[in-house]
Amino acid sequence: MPAHPHPLSPTELRLEASADLDALAGIDVLRLLNAQDRVAVDAVEAILPQLAEVVDIAAERFRRGGTVHYFGAGTSGRLGVLDAAELLPTFNLEPGRVIGHIAGGHAALVKAVEDAEDSEADGAADASGVGRDDVVIGLAASGNTPYVGGALAAARTAGAYTVLVSSNPNAALAPLADANIVVDTGPEVLTGSTRLKAATAEKLVLNGFSTALMVAVGRTWSNLMVSVVATNAKLRLRTVRILQQAAGLDEQAARDVLAAADGELKTAIVAALADVAPTDARALLAGNDGSVRAALAAASADAAPRTTESYPT
Repeated sequence: MPAHPHPLSPTELRLEASADLDALAGIDVLRLLNAQDRVAVDAVEAILPQLAEVVDIAAERFRRGGTVHYFGAGTSGRLGVLDAAELLPTFNLEPGRVIGHIAGGHAALVKAVEDAEDSEADGAADASGVGRDDVVIGLAASGNTPYVGGALAAARTAGAYTVLVSSNPNAALAPLADANIVVDTGPEVLTGSTRLKAATAEKLVLNGFSTALMVAVGRTWSNLMVSVVATNAKLRLRTVRILQQAAGLDEQAARDVLAAADGELKTAIVAALADVAPTDARALLAGNDGSVRAALAAASADAAPRTTESYPT
């Protein structure tokens, strides 16, 4: 593990533009924060090629049955847990495929457990189940968090692909990562408060990474949430609307097709667009890794008329 203490992170430096923060009117505080949030957006744009490589590697491992793990403390940890949790209903993702770990455990989600981030041993323990096909992403604005370092070190020993996302070009944990992604957001409006633009940048990175990963492994079709799980009235209505958009059906026809498909949106889309029974639609999806696009292509190939040369003489 890198030695402690670490050089001061840029997130701990003072921002000249906010030196008079406490003398500003409320609207001017908000304008200053908004302007600095734009810094976060630009900083994320700069690392997109690196992030794309991580998505490609993660998708390959995910298809082999690997899992993705986020590790962080405080705000970073909460963002990782949030991203992992939201993938389950949005993409019908099986539990345990993307997991968020936070220093201090579940209690730290709603109450600050400030000393938890100092334990390398806890990070290593939380990463003890990581395997060779897994991807471990450490989230640490400072790039120095011991809990994250312990997790990355254990994951690297286990053969996992390791990633560090930080806002520190001189992150002490960088040597533990196969991919070191630096979202250079600089000093915060409120000095050291990385829940501001550093966290905004982390959220954008997580949104981009997990959405692109789900697209890559066939959890979407076109720009539609075809894997969404209809667990409440709002989402049940959404599945009807998505089927209408996908297949050009009126509302009642969409409801009828969904009912015949036992509420399975992907099955209903393939059944409607390929004009096959729900059982055949399920088989097409099962044979094509759950991808609607691949299932429809397979159905189209099966339905294509054979040329005269292909008939037996």
